[in-house]
Amino acid sequence: MRTKILQLLREHRGQYLSGEEISQRLGVSRTAIWKHMQALKQQGYKIESHSRLGYCLWEAPDRLLPLEIGARLTTKFIGQDIYYYDEVDSTNNTAKKLAAEGCAAGTIVVAESQNTGRGRLSRGWFSPSGKGIWLSVVLRPPFSPQDAPKCTLLTAVAVNEAIRNVAKLNSSIKWPNDILYQGKKLVGILTEMSAEMDSINYIVIGVGVNVNIERADFPPELADIATSLSIETGHKISRMELLIAILERLEHYYLLAINEGFAPVFAAWRSMSVTLGQQVDVFGFKRKFTGVALDIDDDGALLVQTAEGVERVLAGDVSIRPAKAGSGFDA
Repeated sequence: MRTKILQLLREHRGQYLSGEEISQRLGVSRTAIWKHMQALKQQGYKIESHSRLGYCLWEAPDRLLPLEIGARLTTKFIGQDIYYYDEVDSTNNTAKKLAAEGCAAGTIVVAESQNTGRGRLSRGWFSPSGKGIWLSVVLRPPFSPQDAPKCTLLTAVAVNEAIRNVAKLNSSIKWPNDILYQGKKLVGILTEMSAEMDSINYIVIGVGVNVNIERADFPPELADIATSLSIETGHKISRMELLIAILERLEHYYLLAINEGFAPVFAAWRSMSVTLGQQVDVFGFKRKFTGVALDIDDDGALLVQTAEGVERVLAGDVSIRPAKAGSGFDA
């Protein structure tokens, strides 16, 4: 009912609706309407109440509230179930618990802040309140566990496309899934999986986007390697608009991969890559080597030309060499 009341207010934004009119339209008592209005005000909605005129919505809060997400989202299944928190340790941890308990595919976890956010290779992720998108999505794909890592590249394509569309920023992807602008990191993606030998129980994809973080907000160790959309564009970006775009592009590419395979996804990844054609340093679990990033193969592995031949990189860390990339970035 609260969603329906909010939708009515949104349709008449800046105009008054009487309690009687809302009551008649929705078939609910004026006392119940008053209680819903108080709850909406507590969530940060600026709603003006007038004894004779009724209620008027002036402004929605800058929070990623389920009511606001649901009102805008046009996806078929991603984001149909939303878990929202002011703060969590990690959205991925919360999403994995929900997935293990049997939540529906497409369930999302959104938080205003994380106190122990994580990126790839167990690195921490800076997640200040109200200044980014800290999101996890639960998927239950039909393909084999061997294909699960491809979802990481798929997510990078979806998020990068959303950023380009909403922020109008020509960001790029560094293998496999970091999103950069001029060598500095905007987005981190962490994919985790629960699987049997031949089937996936669930995949949880965590996405952290630096949206409206200011330069002074970043701790010293991140000041030279991270940035935000607001820093690079010179103005604030709507977190809600970007979140909706991410969810819609993620569903698009996920369904594309299910129906047509990963080839079109990888083609999109190549077109957005900042890694291919560059001199790179590869830091594996037991060795380090240098070469030129040639391509990704059908599994999403990075192919690197070295003096000894072509190396196939499935895991590890890749740093673009400053002499070629014009950047000292090392994620």
